[in-house]
Amino acid sequence: MSQNTVREVSPEEAKRQLDAGRILLVDVREPNEYQAERIHGALLFPLKTFDPAALPNDEERELVFHCGTGKRSLDAAQRCLAAGRPAAAHVTGGIKAWREAGLPTISIDPSTGQVVDRR
Repeated sequence: MSQNTVREVSPEEAKRQLDAGRILLVDVREPNEYQAERIHGALLFPLKTFDPAALPNDEERELVFHCGTGKRSLDAAQRCLAAGRPAAAHVTGGIKAWREAGLPTISIDPSTGQVVDRR
């Protein structure tokens, strides 16, 4: 695969790779979206203020981006490639496809402030 190509990753593959410690999952949605529901272990780097240079340099793990449906994450991955960052990937279908695959997310219950695991 070309260094200039964004690799697409299924939600199931992203989950396997995240659990194995092989990827650095980056959520590029807005803070309010992240607060409402997120994937455990994902870092928040909103696309609105996205700077590829601000991402952690982790030579051991591949950068994999996700958003709501896959559009913003593809944009973020393309920006990384354009900035000369290593090959990047994104979760096809975003957190919507992640949920549809039955994969777990977490959120904060606004009435109690408690973390809610959604499986």
